[in-house]
Amino acid sequence: MAVPTHNHSSRPKPALLGMDFDALKEFVREAGFPAFRARQLHHWLYIRGATEFAEMHNLARDFRDWLAENCTIGHATVGEVKVSTDGSKKLIYRLADGKVVESVLIRERNWFTLCVSSQVGCAVDCKFCMTGFGGFQRQMTTAEIVSQVLLAQRVAGKDDSPRNLVFMGMGEPLLNLENLIPALRLLADPDAIGIAGRRITVSTSGILPGIEKLGEANTGVSLAISLNASNNEYRNRIMPINKRYPIENLLDACRAFPLKQRRRITFEYVMLGGENDTLDNARELAVLLRGMPCKINLIPWNPDSHLPFKRPPEDRVLRFQQYLLSQGFTASVRYSKGLDVDGACGQLAAHWREKEKATGK
Repeated sequence: MAVPTHNHSSRPKPALLGMDFDALKEFVREAGFPAFRARQLHHWLYIRGATEFAEMHNLARDFRDWLAENCTIGHATVGEVKVSTDGSKKLIYRLADGKVVESVLIRERNWFTLCVSSQVGCAVDCKFCMTGFGGFQRQMTTAEIVSQVLLAQRVAGKDDSPRNLVFMGMGEPLLNLENLIPALRLLADPDAIGIAGRRITVSTSGILPGIEKLGEANTGVSLAISLNASNNEYRNRIMPINKRYPIENLLDACRAFPLKQRRRITFEYVMLGGENDTLDNARELAVLLRGMPCKINLIPWNPDSHLPFKRPPEDRVLRFQQYLLSQGFTASVRYSKGLDVDGACGQLAAHWREKEKATGK
């Protein structure tokens, strides 16, 4: 009688999500299965988005049984979906260790943009953002990053699958390059998840070594800078990372970033009422960005009772925008979606953690 093979190792089972085709080929080969099984597995993971081995019905039973015994797919679990009155959907995911992260399907005109998280919590400590309120907990794995996208595709449905991805959720993406770059390659690979690189944007608070390494990785994704100030003095106050990587050095790194033809860097500017929303700030910003191939997204701050800022009046936002337009910049006002489900810019996961703390879960 044959003795079944069991995984007695105390090590956790490896996750298949996050492995590219070459890695899956090697994994299957080492297990003693035919090489064509890797292509089938790759298809089920990234094209079909399977969450269970039982879904992979064209795999041989012995192969499926071996997979279930020796590895995991690596998906997070969707704990809750909150639907906003504007049609946006906040997805709350539980990871294998019980940690919680969130992403948001942002309803645009007739499509979704998915706002993706890259870390559990955040260590950058921007003073206007609630995501860092609970501190940094850990890096997200490549599997967990990719899982957010595949699960969001399921929630949205085939006809509403997100068209664009923005890494503007929880965490600082460029402090997790080890897991981010493999995830970006899988997301953009036309034989895997297949979202074109030009439709994927990675946003950073200004991690200079990360900007350089992201450029060298040649993933084809777009770069966004969370700038939010027109001078070092104020940026030091609201974004402590600026003391390490001041604006002039950050802009030098942006100028050196290898842009694809006809592509621009996006500068995000969260407007805080009475603080960085004056015409003088607009003039300073125009001087800083002069000659840079860029577009500017002005984001009126989302009020939160935990933080000491206020939303700028509409007329100040429009005056700021009009000045930038008069100087030849492309400047848009981005009004956050999902405010009523705490899914807007800077709100992710903070209130969920508070709720868990209060209930002891």
